[in-house]
Amino acid sequence: MLAVALGATACHPGREAQTTETTSDIPIGVYAALTGDQAAFGNATVMGVKLAAEEINNAGGVLGRKIRLVLEDDSGHADQAASVVTKLITSDDVIAVIGENSSNQSIAAAPICEQNKVPMISPSSTNPKVTEIGDYIFRVCFIDPYQGKALATFARNSLKIDKAAILIDKKNDYSVGLAQFFRENFEKLGGKIVAEQSYSGGDTEFRPQLTAIKTTSPQMLFVPGFYTEVGQIAIQTRDLGINVPLVGGDGWDSPTLVEIGGKSLDGCYFSDHYFVGDPRPLVRGFVKKIRARYGKNPEANAALGYDALQILARAIRESGSLDRKAIRDHIASVKDYQGVSGTITMGADRNPIKPVAMIKIENGEMQFAEWVKP
Repeated sequence: MLAVALGATACHPGREAQTTETTSDIPIGVYAALTGDQAAFGNATVMGVKLAAEEINNAGGVLGRKIRLVLEDDSGHADQAASVVTKLITSDDVIAVIGENSSNQSIAAAPICEQNKVPMISPSSTNPKVTEIGDYIFRVCFIDPYQGKALATFARNSLKIDKAAILIDKKNDYSVGLAQFFRENFEKLGGKIVAEQSYSGGDTEFRPQLTAIKTTSPQMLFVPGFYTEVGQIAIQTRDLGINVPLVGGDGWDSPTLVEIGGKSLDGCYFSDHYFVGDPRPLVRGFVKKIRARYGKNPEANAALGYDALQILARAIRESGSLDRKAIRDHIASVKDYQGVSGTITMGADRNPIKPVAMIKIENGEMQFAEWVKP
């Protein structure tokens, strides 16, 4: 366990006392993949969460108390996610939980938060099942039906694609779900899916699937996977002479993607939650601070982590107490919140209503293509 104390002024005599009305800090649990194949997602999220905590505490905290982050590494495994969230609630007595990035891990841990009536905000789990688990489960990212529709709209209307092939990670809820919603909407818009192949996360050889796809002559290859495999898929796609654009979702968002795939990714597109070049002062300030601390531009997960904690802190402040039910109710009532990842209104299903950014990769760099409002 990694504990981050931001502004705590004294040791606590016991864990049970951490969330009482007389303590000097407010413990917030954060669980993410800080090691393992999905570590880029988790560490980016923690960058944003830490910055938000620092800003909140420097401004006087919430209800006169400092936010204290309790970080847990689930290594990108669903069983570990369930275990560390159980610890955060039963041992650390956190007021609320932020996490996870991956839908797999969130689906495993959310029932524990729901059963214990502890509010949970996922920064970037996009599978619809996450918030369907219960009334205490929220997210600040768009969901897969929304993202899938945006990607299908972009493919048909902007890229003018008539025929597409799909390559999914069959063991990943995120990948399977996003593929389903893309397929449904692409076909509704008059497009045709000419091939569909699958792989398992961690695979390194994709040529058999790509060879089968090549025979169907698609105009586009939809790959709703994570950056860890997408870079290799792009290289092998070009090696086989398939020169159509690859298109994917927010699981592509990582500098590691281009480090792996290089020029093979030029001319490819993916959807995301924000754009680092957004001219809004809030975004410019956020990007400047992350650059100063980490020497690089913040990824979307950093923006989503930042927004998640800011929304949680606002809910605590507006509730006027550490009552979890009251905090839950104030998260549910968020309307037109100006976040780094866009203007957020929380829907009745606890999913945000917000635009989708389409990003193009060209010459090894991410470029803004357009906003899509499906």
